[in-house]
Amino acid sequence: MITITASGISPDDLIAVARANARVTLAPDALDAMRASRAIVDAIERDGRPVYGVSTGFGALANTFIAPERRAELQHALIRSHAAGVGAPMPREVVRAMMLLRIRSLAMGRSGVRPEVAQALAELLNADITPWVPEHGSLGASGDLAPLAHCALVLIGEGWVLAKDGTRVSALDAGVSPIQLSSKEGLALINGTDGMLGMLLMAIEDARHLFTMADVTAALSIEAMLGSDRPFMPELHAIRPHPGQAASAANIHRLLQGSPIMDSHRDDLAHAVQDAYSMRCAPQVAGAARDTLEFAATVAARELRSIVDNPVVLTDGRVESTGNFHGAPLGFAADYLAIAAAEVGAIAERRVDRLLDVTRSRDLPPFLTPDAGVNSGLMIAQYTAAGIVAENRRLAAPASVDSLPTSGMQEDHVSMGWAATKKLRTVLDNLCSILAVELLAAVRGIQLRAPLEPSATGRLAVATVEQFAGGPGPDVFLAPVMEAARGLVGSRELRQEIERVAGHLS
Repeated sequence: MITITASGISPDDLIAVARANARVTLAPDALDAMRASRAIVDAIERDGRPVYGVSTGFGALANTFIAPERRAELQHALIRSHAAGVGAPMPREVVRAMMLLRIRSLAMGRSGVRPEVAQALAELLNADITPWVPEHGSLGASGDLAPLAHCALVLIGEGWVLAKDGTRVSALDAGVSPIQLSSKEGLALINGTDGMLGMLLMAIEDARHLFTMADVTAALSIEAMLGSDRPFMPELHAIRPHPGQAASAANIHRLLQGSPIMDSHRDDLAHAVQDAYSMRCAPQVAGAARDTLEFAATVAARELRSIVDNPVVLTDGRVESTGNFHGAPLGFAADYLAIAAAEVGAIAERRVDRLLDVTRSRDLPPFLTPDAGVNSGLMIAQYTAAGIVAENRRLAAPASVDSLPTSGMQEDHVSMGWAATKKLRTVLDNLCSILAVELLAAVRGIQLRAPLEPSATGRLAVATVEQFAGGPGPDVFLAPVMEAARGLVGSRELRQEIERVAGHLS
Protein backbone atom coordinates (compact mmCIF):
# COMPACT_ATOMS: atom_id res chain seq x y z
CA MET A 1 0.00 0.00 0.00
CA ILE A 2 1.38 3.40 -1.02
CA THR A 3 0.41 6.27 1.26
CA ILE A 4 0.17 9.67 -0.41
CA THR A 5 1.04 12.41 2.05
CA ALA A 6 0.91 16.19 1.81
CA SER A 7 4.66 16.11 1.08
CA GLY A 8 4.31 13.78 -1.92
CA ILE A 9 5.62 10.38 -2.99
CA SER A 10 8.92 8.81 -4.06
CA PRO A 11 10.01 7.46 -7.47
CA ASP A 12 9.80 3.95 -6.03
CA ASP A 13 6.20 4.63 -5.03
CA LEU A 14 5.38 5.55 -8.61
CA ILE A 15 6.99 2.41 -10.02
CA ALA A 16 5.09 0.28 -7.51
CA VAL A 17 1.72 1.76 -8.48
CA ALA A 18 2.32 2.06 -12.24
CA ARG A 19 3.95 -1.31 -12.80
CA ALA A 20 3.22 -3.51 -9.78
CA ASN A 21 -0.43 -2.56 -9.15
CA ALA A 22 0.22 -1.30 -5.63
CA ARG A 23 -2.85 0.15 -3.95
CA VAL A 24 -2.93 3.74 -2.74
CA THR A 25 -4.39 5.61 0.22
CA LEU A 26 -4.44 9.26 1.24
CA ALA A 27 -2.77 10.21 4.52
CA PRO A 28 -4.64 12.34 7.07
CA ASP A 29 -2.30 15.30 6.50
CA ALA A 30 -3.13 15.22 2.79
CA LEU A 31 -6.87 15.23 3.51
CA ASP A 32 -6.42 18.15 5.93
CA ALA A 33 -4.37 20.11 3.39
CA MET A 34 -7.05 19.66 0.73
CA ARG A 35 -9.85 20.69 3.10
CA ALA A 36 -7.98 23.87 4.07
CA SER A 37 -7.31 24.70 0.44
CA ARG A 38 -10.93 24.09 -0.52
CA ALA A 39 -12.16 26.37 2.27
CA ILE A 40 -10.26 29.25 0.62
CA VAL A 41 -11.96 28.61 -2.74
CA ASP A 42 -15.38 28.44 -1.05
CA ALA A 43 -14.69 31.79 0.64
CA ILE A 44 -13.76 33.34 -2.71
CA GLU A 45 -17.04 32.12 -4.16
CA ARG A 46 -19.02 33.57 -1.30
CA ASP A 47 -17.26 36.93 -1.66
CA GLY A 48 -17.83 37.02 -5.42
CA ARG A 49 -14.22 37.82 -6.23
CA PRO A 50 -13.13 37.31 -9.87
CA VAL A 51 -10.46 34.58 -9.92
CA TYR A 52 -9.12 32.73 -12.96
CA GLY A 53 -10.45 29.21 -13.18
CA VAL A 54 -12.94 29.78 -10.39
CA SER A 55 -15.17 32.49 -11.82
CA THR A 56 -13.72 32.93 -15.33
CA GLY A 57 -13.24 30.97 -18.51
CA PHE A 58 -9.93 29.40 -19.52
CA GLY A 59 -7.01 30.14 -21.81
CA ALA A 60 -7.97 32.82 -24.33
CA LEU A 61 -11.36 33.06 -22.55
CA ALA A 62 -9.78 34.03 -19.23
CA ASN A 63 -11.52 37.43 -19.22
CA THR A 64 -15.01 35.92 -19.59
CA PHE A 65 -16.94 36.05 -16.29
CA ILE A 66 -18.91 32.93 -15.39
CA ALA A 67 -22.08 33.27 -13.30
CA PRO A 68 -22.07 31.31 -10.00
CA GLU A 69 -24.87 28.99 -11.07
CA ARG A 70 -22.89 27.89 -14.13
CA ARG A 71 -19.48 27.26 -12.54
CA ALA A 72 -19.99 23.54 -11.95
CA GLU A 73 -21.20 23.28 -15.55
CA LEU A 74 -18.03 25.11 -16.60
CA GLN A 75 -15.82 22.46 -14.96
CA HIS A 76 -17.62 19.57 -16.67
CA ALA A 77 -17.58 21.37 -20.03
CA LEU A 78 -13.85 21.97 -19.62
CA ILE A 79 -13.19 18.26 -19.17
CA ARG A 80 -15.34 17.27 -22.15
CA SER A 81 -13.82 19.82 -24.52
CA HIS A 82 -10.24 19.11 -23.51
CA ALA A 83 -10.58 15.33 -23.87
CA ALA A 84 -9.70 15.74 -27.53
CA GLY A 85 -6.85 13.30 -28.05
CA VAL A 86 -6.50 10.90 -30.95
CA GLY A 87 -4.50 7.79 -31.69
CA ALA A 88 -3.68 4.51 -30.03
CA PRO A 89 -4.13 4.27 -26.25
CA MET A 90 -1.20 5.02 -24.01
CA PRO A 91 0.15 2.01 -22.09
CA ARG A 92 -1.58 1.16 -18.86
CA GLU A 93 1.50 1.94 -16.78
CA VAL A 94 1.67 5.47 -18.18
CA VAL A 95 -1.97 6.19 -17.36
CA ARG A 96 -1.62 4.78 -13.85
CA ALA A 97 1.46 6.94 -13.30
CA MET A 98 -0.45 10.01 -14.50
CA MET A 99 -3.34 9.39 -12.14
CA LEU A 100 -1.05 8.80 -9.18
CA LEU A 101 0.90 11.97 -9.87
CA ARG A 102 -2.29 14.02 -10.18
CA ILE A 103 -3.42 12.70 -6.80
CA ARG A 104 0.01 13.58 -5.42
CA SER A 105 -0.23 17.19 -6.59
CA LEU A 106 -3.81 17.62 -5.34
CA ALA A 107 -2.82 16.12 -1.98
CA MET A 108 -0.28 18.89 -1.41
CA GLY A 109 -3.14 21.26 -0.74
CA ARG A 110 -2.60 24.08 -3.21
CA SER A 111 -5.28 23.22 -5.78
CA GLY A 112 -8.52 24.04 -3.95
CA VAL A 113 -10.22 20.70 -4.56
CA ARG A 114 -12.29 18.65 -2.14
CA PRO A 115 -10.63 15.50 -0.79
CA GLU A 116 -13.40 13.51 -2.49
CA VAL A 117 -11.90 14.31 -5.90
CA ALA A 118 -8.48 12.88 -5.04
CA GLN A 119 -10.13 9.91 -3.35
CA ALA A 120 -12.15 9.20 -6.47
CA LEU A 121 -8.94 9.02 -8.52
CA ALA A 122 -7.42 6.71 -5.91
CA GLU A 123 -10.47 4.46 -6.14
CA LEU A 124 -9.95 4.15 -9.90
CA LEU A 125 -6.37 3.02 -9.31
CA ASN A 126 -7.37 0.57 -6.60
CA ALA A 127 -10.17 -0.87 -8.75
CA ASP A 128 -7.69 -1.30 -11.64
CA ILE A 129 -9.77 0.94 -13.88
CA THR A 130 -7.52 2.55 -16.49
CA PRO A 131 -8.86 5.43 -18.60
CA TRP A 132 -8.34 5.18 -22.35
CA VAL A 133 -5.87 8.00 -23.04
CA PRO A 134 -4.97 8.57 -26.72
CA GLU A 135 -1.31 9.08 -27.53
CA HIS A 136 -1.68 12.44 -29.29
CA GLY A 137 -3.04 15.61 -27.73
CA SER A 138 -0.53 17.09 -25.30
CA LEU A 139 1.82 19.95 -26.12
CA GLY A 140 3.34 19.87 -22.65
CA ALA A 141 2.25 23.39 -21.66
CA SER A 142 -0.71 24.09 -19.44
CA GLY A 143 0.50 20.63 -18.58
CA ASP A 144 -0.75 17.48 -20.25
CA LEU A 145 -4.24 18.92 -20.76
CA ALA A 146 -5.78 16.43 -23.18
CA PRO A 147 -4.37 13.23 -21.60
CA LEU A 148 -5.39 14.32 -18.11
CA ALA A 149 -8.82 15.36 -19.40
CA HIS A 150 -9.35 11.82 -20.69
CA CYS A 151 -8.59 10.58 -17.16
CA ALA A 152 -10.88 13.16 -15.56
CA LEU A 153 -13.70 12.35 -17.98
CA VAL A 154 -13.88 8.84 -16.56
CA LEU A 155 -14.26 10.33 -13.07
CA ILE A 156 -17.51 12.02 -14.14
CA GLY A 157 -18.80 8.82 -15.72
CA GLU A 158 -18.02 9.66 -19.32
CA GLY A 159 -15.26 8.76 -21.77
CA TRP A 160 -13.56 5.42 -22.26
CA VAL A 161 -11.79 2.83 -20.17
CA LEU A 162 -9.02 0.49 -21.36
CA ALA A 163 -10.35 -3.05 -21.00
CA LYS A 164 -8.13 -5.97 -20.05
CA ASP A 165 -8.18 -7.25 -23.64
CA GLY A 166 -6.98 -3.89 -24.99
CA THR A 167 -10.36 -2.77 -26.28
CA ARG A 168 -12.20 0.24 -24.93
CA VAL A 169 -15.46 0.33 -23.04
CA SER A 170 -17.53 3.19 -21.64
CA ALA A 171 -16.78 4.41 -18.14
CA LEU A 172 -20.23 3.41 -16.90
CA ASP A 173 -19.91 -0.08 -18.39
CA ALA A 174 -16.61 -0.40 -16.54
CA GLY A 175 -18.40 0.18 -13.25
CA VAL A 176 -17.33 3.75 -12.55
CA SER A 177 -19.40 5.66 -9.97
CA PRO A 178 -19.44 9.25 -11.32
CA ILE A 179 -18.66 12.26 -9.17
CA GLN A 180 -19.87 15.83 -9.64
CA LEU A 181 -17.22 18.51 -9.90
CA SER A 182 -17.39 21.87 -8.18
CA SER A 183 -15.69 25.16 -9.05
CA LYS A 184 -11.94 24.97 -9.81
CA GLU A 185 -11.91 21.15 -9.68
CA GLY A 186 -12.02 20.39 -13.39
CA LEU A 187 -9.11 22.73 -14.02
CA ALA A 188 -7.14 21.23 -11.14
CA LEU A 189 -7.59 17.73 -12.60
CA ILE A 190 -5.97 18.57 -15.94
CA ASN A 191 -3.40 21.32 -15.32
CA GLY A 192 -0.31 19.26 -14.55
CA THR A 193 2.87 17.75 -15.96
CA ASP A 194 1.88 14.29 -14.74
CA GLY A 195 2.11 12.43 -18.04
CA MET A 196 5.53 13.86 -18.81
CA LEU A 197 6.80 13.25 -15.30
CA GLY A 198 5.42 9.72 -15.12
CA MET A 199 7.05 8.73 -18.39
CA LEU A 200 10.34 10.36 -17.41
CA LEU A 201 10.46 8.62 -14.03
CA MET A 202 9.82 5.21 -15.61
CA ALA A 203 12.37 5.95 -18.33
CA ILE A 204 14.95 6.78 -15.66
CA GLU A 205 14.25 3.46 -13.95
CA ASP A 206 14.68 1.61 -17.25
CA ALA A 207 17.77 3.55 -18.31
CA ARG A 208 19.58 2.80 -15.04
CA HIS A 209 19.21 -0.91 -15.72
CA LEU A 210 19.99 -0.77 -19.44
CA PHE A 211 23.11 1.34 -18.96
CA THR A 212 24.43 -1.29 -16.56
CA MET A 213 23.54 -4.04 -19.03
CA ALA A 214 25.43 -2.08 -21.70
CA ASP A 215 28.56 -2.48 -19.55
CA VAL A 216 27.83 -6.22 -19.34
CA THR A 217 27.46 -6.69 -23.09
CA ALA A 218 30.50 -4.48 -23.73
CA ALA A 219 32.64 -6.61 -21.42
CA LEU A 220 31.45 -9.79 -23.14
CA SER A 221 32.25 -8.32 -26.56
CA ILE A 222 35.70 -7.20 -25.45
CA GLU A 223 36.40 -10.68 -24.11
CA ALA A 224 35.16 -12.32 -27.31
CA MET A 225 37.35 -10.02 -29.46
CA LEU A 226 40.48 -10.60 -27.37
CA GLY A 227 40.48 -7.02 -26.22
CA SER A 228 42.49 -5.58 -23.36
CA ASP A 229 41.22 -4.82 -19.86
CA ARG A 230 44.00 -2.29 -19.22
CA PRO A 231 42.05 0.78 -20.46
CA PHE A 232 39.53 0.16 -17.67
CA MET A 233 41.97 0.34 -14.78
CA PRO A 234 40.68 2.79 -12.14
CA GLU A 235 43.78 4.99 -12.13
CA LEU A 236 43.15 5.87 -15.79
CA HIS A 237 39.69 7.17 -14.97
CA ALA A 238 40.67 8.99 -11.80
CA ILE A 239 42.61 11.44 -13.97
CA ARG A 240 39.41 12.35 -15.82
CA PRO A 241 36.96 12.41 -12.93
CA HIS A 242 33.58 12.07 -14.61
CA PRO A 243 31.63 9.90 -12.16
CA GLY A 244 29.68 7.94 -14.77
CA GLN A 245 32.84 7.08 -16.69
CA ALA A 246 34.51 5.76 -13.54
CA ALA A 247 31.47 3.64 -12.67
CA SER A 248 31.23 2.15 -16.16
CA ALA A 249 34.96 1.42 -16.33
CA ALA A 250 34.85 -0.24 -12.91
CA ASN A 251 32.00 -2.47 -14.07
CA ILE A 252 33.77 -3.57 -17.24
CA HIS A 253 37.09 -4.11 -15.47
CA ARG A 254 35.45 -6.24 -12.78
CA LEU A 255 33.56 -8.34 -15.32
CA LEU A 256 36.74 -9.18 -17.26
CA GLN A 257 38.76 -10.50 -14.32
CA GLY A 258 39.65 -14.17 -13.97
CA SER A 259 39.33 -14.88 -17.68
CA PRO A 260 41.62 -17.44 -19.35
CA ILE A 261 40.58 -15.88 -22.66
CA MET A 262 41.97 -12.52 -21.52
CA ASP A 263 45.08 -14.17 -20.06
CA SER A 264 45.78 -15.94 -23.37
CA HIS A 265 46.98 -12.74 -25.03
CA ARG A 266 47.86 -10.52 -22.07
CA ASP A 267 51.66 -10.70 -22.69
CA ASP A 268 51.53 -11.10 -26.47
CA LEU A 269 53.57 -8.22 -27.88
CA ALA A 270 52.23 -8.92 -31.38
CA HIS A 271 48.71 -8.34 -30.17
CA ALA A 272 47.02 -5.01 -30.95
CA VAL A 273 48.58 -2.19 -28.96
CA GLN A 274 45.27 -0.31 -28.78
CA ASP A 275 41.74 -1.58 -29.20
CA ALA A 276 39.22 0.21 -31.39
CA TYR A 277 37.23 3.06 -29.86
CA SER A 278 34.05 1.03 -29.61
CA MET A 279 35.90 -1.21 -27.14
CA ARG A 280 38.42 1.11 -25.47
CA CYS A 281 36.09 4.11 -25.13
CA ALA A 282 33.04 2.19 -23.93
CA PRO A 283 33.20 3.79 -20.43
CA GLN A 284 33.59 7.28 -21.85
CA VAL A 285 30.37 6.95 -23.86
CA ALA A 286 28.31 4.88 -21.42
CA GLY A 287 29.66 6.99 -18.56
CA ALA A 288 28.57 10.23 -20.19
CA ALA A 289 25.13 8.65 -20.60
CA ARG A 290 25.14 7.81 -16.88
CA ASP A 291 25.93 11.42 -16.01
CA THR A 292 23.13 12.57 -18.31
CA LEU A 293 20.83 10.14 -16.54
CA GLU A 294 21.73 11.66 -13.18
CA PHE A 295 20.86 15.11 -14.51
CA ALA A 296 17.48 13.82 -15.67
CA ALA A 297 16.91 12.15 -12.31
CA THR A 298 17.67 15.41 -10.50
CA VAL A 299 15.13 17.27 -12.64
CA ALA A 300 12.50 14.57 -12.11
CA ALA A 301 13.10 14.57 -8.35
CA ARG A 302 12.51 18.32 -8.21
CA GLU A 303 9.32 17.99 -10.22
CA LEU A 304 8.15 15.21 -7.93
CA ARG A 305 8.34 17.69 -5.04
CA SER A 306 6.51 20.37 -7.02
CA ILE A 307 2.93 21.59 -6.90
CA VAL A 308 1.84 21.89 -10.52
CA ASP A 309 -1.49 23.62 -11.10
CA ASN A 310 -2.88 26.93 -12.31
CA PRO A 311 -4.04 28.88 -10.47
CA VAL A 312 -2.63 27.79 -7.13
CA VAL A 313 -4.25 28.42 -3.77
CA LEU A 314 -1.69 29.77 -1.31
CA THR A 315 -2.02 29.18 2.41
CA ASP A 316 -2.42 32.91 3.08
CA GLY A 317 -5.65 32.94 1.07
CA ARG A 318 -4.33 34.28 -2.22
CA VAL A 319 -5.11 32.53 -5.50
CA GLU A 320 -2.37 33.25 -8.02
CA SER A 321 -1.78 32.32 -11.64
CA THR A 322 1.52 30.58 -12.35
CA GLY A 323 3.45 29.10 -15.23
CA ASN A 324 4.55 26.03 -13.31
CA PHE A 325 2.63 23.76 -15.66
CA HIS A 326 5.16 24.43 -18.45
CA GLY A 327 7.02 21.20 -19.19
CA ALA A 328 10.32 22.68 -20.38
CA PRO A 329 12.42 21.19 -17.54
CA LEU A 330 11.07 17.72 -18.26
CA GLY A 331 11.23 18.09 -22.02
CA PHE A 332 14.85 19.24 -21.98
CA ALA A 333 15.85 16.40 -19.64
CA ALA A 334 14.07 13.79 -21.75
CA ASP A 335 15.62 15.03 -24.97
CA TYR A 336 19.08 15.03 -23.41
CA LEU A 337 18.63 11.51 -22.08
CA ALA A 338 17.34 10.29 -25.46
CA ILE A 339 20.54 11.55 -27.12
CA ALA A 340 22.65 9.73 -24.53
CA ALA A 341 20.70 6.47 -24.78
CA ALA A 342 20.89 6.56 -28.57
CA GLU A 343 24.68 6.75 -28.38
CA VAL A 344 24.89 3.84 -25.94
CA GLY A 345 23.09 1.82 -28.60
CA ALA A 346 25.22 3.20 -31.42
CA ILE A 347 28.52 2.15 -29.85
CA ALA A 348 27.10 -1.28 -28.99
CA GLU A 349 26.13 -1.84 -32.62
CA ARG A 350 29.69 -0.95 -33.68
CA ARG A 351 31.00 -3.73 -31.44
CA VAL A 352 28.51 -6.16 -33.02
CA ASP A 353 29.73 -5.22 -36.48
CA ARG A 354 33.34 -5.73 -35.42
CA LEU A 355 32.53 -9.16 -33.97
CA LEU A 356 31.01 -10.24 -37.28
CA ASP A 357 33.75 -8.86 -39.56
CA VAL A 358 36.45 -11.46 -40.21
CA THR A 359 39.00 -8.71 -40.92
CA ARG A 360 38.58 -7.11 -37.48
CA SER A 361 37.34 -9.83 -35.12
CA ARG A 362 40.76 -11.38 -34.44
CA ASP A 363 40.29 -14.78 -36.01
CA LEU A 364 36.59 -15.33 -35.40
CA PRO A 365 34.79 -16.83 -38.42
CA PRO A 366 32.74 -14.59 -40.73
CA PHE A 367 29.42 -13.54 -39.18
CA LEU A 368 30.19 -15.88 -36.25
CA THR A 369 29.25 -19.04 -38.13
CA PRO A 370 31.70 -21.93 -38.49
CA ASP A 371 30.29 -22.73 -41.96
CA ALA A 372 30.05 -19.32 -43.64
CA GLY A 373 28.58 -19.34 -47.12
CA VAL A 374 25.91 -21.94 -46.67
CA ASN A 375 25.13 -20.25 -43.34
CA SER A 376 24.85 -16.50 -42.70
CA GLY A 377 25.20 -16.61 -38.91
CA LEU A 378 24.28 -13.32 -37.28
CA MET A 379 24.62 -11.23 -40.44
CA ILE A 380 21.01 -10.07 -40.50
CA ALA A 381 20.82 -9.64 -36.75
CA GLN A 382 23.41 -6.89 -37.23
CA TYR A 383 21.20 -5.39 -39.99
CA THR A 384 18.41 -5.21 -37.44
CA ALA A 385 20.66 -3.51 -34.88
CA ALA A 386 21.87 -1.03 -37.50
CA GLY A 387 18.31 -0.19 -38.51
CA ILE A 388 17.36 0.43 -34.90
CA VAL A 389 20.41 2.64 -34.39
CA ALA A 390 19.28 4.72 -37.36
CA GLU A 391 15.79 5.03 -35.91
CA ASN A 392 17.20 6.11 -32.56
CA ARG A 393 19.22 8.81 -34.29
CA ARG A 394 16.01 10.21 -35.74
CA LEU A 395 14.30 9.98 -32.36
CA ALA A 396 17.24 11.73 -30.69
CA ALA A 397 16.33 14.95 -32.49
CA PRO A 398 14.92 17.14 -29.70
CA ALA A 399 11.17 17.58 -29.46
CA SER A 400 11.53 20.50 -27.06
CA VAL A 401 12.58 22.90 -29.85
CA ASP A 402 9.33 22.32 -31.76
CA SER A 403 7.09 24.84 -30.00
CA LEU A 404 3.90 25.84 -31.83
CA PRO A 405 1.55 28.57 -30.53
CA THR A 406 -2.00 27.64 -29.49
CA SER A 407 -5.13 29.03 -27.83
CA GLY A 408 -5.33 32.25 -29.81
CA MET A 409 -1.67 33.04 -29.02
CA GLN A 410 -2.35 32.98 -25.27
CA GLU A 411 -0.27 29.82 -25.05
CA ASP A 412 2.34 31.04 -27.50
CA HIS A 413 5.21 28.82 -26.35
CA VAL A 414 4.81 25.19 -25.44
CA SER A 415 7.30 22.58 -24.24
CA MET A 416 6.50 19.48 -26.30
CA GLY A 417 7.52 17.60 -23.16
CA TRP A 418 4.92 14.88 -23.74
CA ALA A 419 6.46 14.12 -27.14
CA ALA A 420 9.97 14.24 -25.66
CA THR A 421 9.24 11.77 -22.87
CA LYS A 422 7.16 9.53 -25.12
CA LYS A 423 9.92 9.16 -27.70
CA LEU A 424 12.48 8.64 -24.93
CA ARG A 425 10.57 5.50 -23.98
CA THR A 426 10.89 4.31 -27.59
CA VAL A 427 14.63 5.03 -27.66
CA LEU A 428 15.13 2.95 -24.51
CA ASP A 429 12.99 0.12 -25.85
CA ASN A 430 15.14 0.18 -28.98
CA LEU A 431 18.32 0.20 -26.88
CA CYS A 432 17.15 -3.00 -25.21
CA SER A 433 16.90 -4.64 -28.66
CA ILE A 434 20.37 -3.47 -29.69
CA LEU A 435 21.92 -4.80 -26.49
CA ALA A 436 20.13 -8.10 -27.07
CA VAL A 437 21.88 -8.42 -30.44
CA GLU A 438 25.22 -7.61 -28.81
CA LEU A 439 24.57 -10.20 -26.10
CA LEU A 440 23.94 -12.87 -28.75
CA ALA A 441 26.98 -11.89 -30.81
CA ALA A 442 29.33 -11.67 -27.82
CA VAL A 443 28.21 -15.02 -26.42
CA ARG A 444 28.63 -16.64 -29.83
CA GLY A 445 32.12 -15.15 -30.10
CA ILE A 446 33.05 -16.52 -26.66
CA GLN A 447 31.71 -19.95 -27.62
CA LEU A 448 33.92 -19.90 -30.71
CA ARG A 449 37.02 -19.23 -28.57
CA ALA A 450 36.76 -22.74 -27.06
CA PRO A 451 38.66 -24.50 -25.62
CA LEU A 452 39.70 -21.23 -23.96
CA GLU A 453 37.49 -20.51 -20.96
CA PRO A 454 35.87 -17.10 -20.40
CA SER A 455 35.46 -15.14 -17.19
CA ALA A 456 32.89 -16.14 -14.60
CA THR A 457 30.56 -13.58 -16.16
CA GLY A 458 31.22 -15.01 -19.60
CA ARG A 459 30.54 -18.57 -18.43
CA LEU A 460 27.26 -17.48 -16.86
CA ALA A 461 26.19 -15.55 -19.96
CA VAL A 462 27.03 -18.48 -22.24
CA ALA A 463 25.17 -20.97 -20.05
CA THR A 464 22.11 -18.73 -19.94
CA VAL A 465 22.00 -17.83 -23.63
CA GLU A 466 22.72 -21.41 -24.73
CA GLN A 467 19.39 -22.45 -23.26
CA PHE A 468 17.52 -20.70 -26.09
CA ALA A 469 20.21 -19.98 -28.70
CA GLY A 470 22.28 -23.17 -28.64
CA GLY A 471 25.88 -23.13 -29.80
CA PRO A 472 27.73 -22.50 -33.07
CA GLY A 473 26.26 -24.54 -35.90
CA PRO A 474 23.74 -24.40 -38.75
CA ASP A 475 21.50 -21.35 -39.05
CA VAL A 476 18.27 -21.30 -37.06
CA PHE A 477 15.12 -19.16 -37.07
CA LEU A 478 16.61 -16.11 -35.35
CA ALA A 479 13.58 -13.96 -34.47
CA PRO A 480 12.49 -16.01 -31.43
CA VAL A 481 16.11 -16.23 -30.31
CA MET A 482 16.41 -12.44 -30.49
CA GLU A 483 13.14 -12.02 -28.60
CA ALA A 484 14.42 -14.28 -25.84
CA ALA A 485 17.68 -12.33 -25.66
CA ARG A 486 15.70 -9.09 -25.49
CA GLY A 487 13.70 -10.43 -22.59
CA LEU A 488 16.92 -11.40 -20.84
CA VAL A 489 18.43 -7.94 -21.25
CA GLY A 490 15.26 -6.16 -20.17
CA SER A 491 14.62 -8.27 -17.10
CA ARG A 492 16.74 -8.09 -13.98
CA GLU A 493 17.43 -11.83 -13.76
CA LEU A 494 20.68 -12.10 -15.74
CA ARG A 495 22.09 -9.01 -14.07
CA GLN A 496 21.27 -10.41 -10.63
CA GLU A 497 22.97 -13.70 -11.48
CA ILE A 498 26.05 -11.86 -12.78
CA GLU A 499 26.24 -9.78 -9.62
CA ARG A 500 26.22 -12.97 -7.56
CA VAL A 501 29.45 -14.08 -9.21
CA ALA A 502 31.12 -10.73 -10.02
CA GLY A 503 29.87 -8.45 -7.24
CA HIS A 504 27.62 -5.40 -7.33
CA LEU A 505 27.51 -3.46 -10.59
CA SER A 506 26.99 0.29 -10.57
